[in-house]
Amino acid sequence: MTEMLEEAPPKPKRRYAALAANENREDYSLRFAAHSFRKWSPFVVATTALGGIAYLADFAIGASIVLSYGFTSGVLAILAAAVIIFVTGVPIASACAKYGVDMDLLTRGAGFGYFGSTLTSLVYASFTVIFFSLEGSIMGQAFQLALGIPLPVGYLLATLIVLPFALYGMGAVAKMQTWTQPLWIAGLVLPFVVVAIREPGKFAEFASFGGTQGAGSGFSAIGFGFGMGIALSLIGQIGEQADYLRFMPEKTAENKRSWWAAVLAAGPGWVILGALKQIGGALLAFLALGVVGETHALEPIAPYLEAVKPALGPVALTFAALFVVVSQIKINTTNAYSGSLSFANFFSRVLHRHPGRVWYVLVNCGIALALMEFGAFAFLNKILGFYSNVAIAWIGAVCADLVIAKPLGLSPKYIEFKRAYLHKINPVGFGSMLVASAVSITAYFGAFGQPLAAFSPLLALVIAIVLVPALAVLTKGRYYLARPNTVSGPGVDTDQRATHDCSACGDAYELPDIADCSKQGGAICSLCCTLDSTCHDQCQQSEPTLLPLPTVRK
Repeated sequence: MTEMLEEAPPKPKRRYAALAANENREDYSLRFAAHSFRKWSPFVVATTALGGIAYLADFAIGASIVLSYGFTSGVLAILAAAVIIFVTGVPIASACAKYGVDMDLLTRGAGFGYFGSTLTSLVYASFTVIFFSLEGSIMGQAFQLALGIPLPVGYLLATLIVLPFALYGMGAVAKMQTWTQPLWIAGLVLPFVVVAIREPGKFAEFASFGGTQGAGSGFSAIGFGFGMGIALSLIGQIGEQADYLRFMPEKTAENKRSWWAAVLAAGPGWVILGALKQIGGALLAFLALGVVGETHALEPIAPYLEAVKPALGPVALTFAALFVVVSQIKINTTNAYSGSLSFANFFSRVLHRHPGRVWYVLVNCGIALALMEFGAFAFLNKILGFYSNVAIAWIGAVCADLVIAKPLGLSPKYIEFKRAYLHKINPVGFGSMLVASAVSITAYFGAFGQPLAAFSPLLALVIAIVLVPALAVLTKGRYYLARPNTVSGPGVDTDQRATHDCSACGDAYELPDIADCSKQGGAICSLCCTLDSTCHDQCQQSEPTLLPLPTVRK
């Protein structure tokens, strides 16, 4: 008797939820941004990225620093922080634009490892939540002043109004940022033009302002340090800029100049306008101090209104409220969008599930709304001062890898972000961040005296930058890659734009998003690789072999 051997049925393909499978909304979250998706010009990408810096928290932060520490110490602190943010932002922005990755994927390959970067995902997500709550609080204050809406209701409206833009991704965000830019620019410069024409002598008075807490008009190293720490909390903004810069078109000989101009302007360049806004916000708060009082002087809507009243008269309140609302929509759309990417990155690795980026928009906005309702705005200085210690340790470690370790050959010359090729933890970046954060936070709470408490974020930066190359040398760089990438790594002479079918989900992805999977017996996309909870990284347990990939589809 003979038996008929039936052919084994094909493995069922992974099916993503409808929201996760729609790249028009998903925007390649958790993935390499495909070349075919990068359809915008450098100018459009830069305009969209710069639209996200419309936040008025800069006004509040600058006002808080200068009112606390005086003009001299406060302004120097803002400028010093801006220099640090710009210098550390250049390599990060250019790497994200070059490799088509967001800040989380960059962190994975820049010394943190596949699972090590989950911590930085939460650090970054907390940045977006904190600033969403601060910006939403400012919008709620505008609603209360202009329309008499109670703050709790205003906070809810401030949250709901940005959802349509954040949910629909880069396409909707790019249009919104472009359309609102002229109105925002006009509203931004108007109060300073009015002051310059009507009361030019106020600028000299502001330059001798000694603060409201007895700091004095002279320079104070302690005040300078604490002020710089508050301003350095904005160092995480480079992550939000990178979330848009990953959609930059490929750099070519023809677009080289416009490419670099866009990357520098929309990457670290945001801090130039940001520092000017902080100083401008401090000026408006100083001018309004005698009219609205110190508490309301820290709320951008009140000083702004006082500045434009002489020029706009009865429509000043309406214009001020409109400017605030437009500003908050621009920035909180970016906060919600970037926060969704970070939360998605975190939960996909921890839970091996991905329901879609848009669900994490709701998570981000929900947590931020709770912070607003609990009055986070009242603790602005303390929240930002503490946060900057962790944020700068993270950014410093990533920057050190890009600027020091990679050029010296201590780490791979490219950014590898796929689970198949990464160790779970890389002690170089991850360890440097933990040590730098722990030491600087301890200093921040006064364990090493007031001087180091004031300069604790700077301490975190120095420790992180020194430790990264030191640990890379000690570990001989062996924790960067678990195995060589023979599919799309350096030296692989293959068309990087070619697409391959993922053997897990069946969808086609460009080569940089593909890994060779021993469990599937073929190609697998980076997200399917992330979501597999049963393989236990078996591809890393044996000598690397290049498995046959499906037929290339041009």
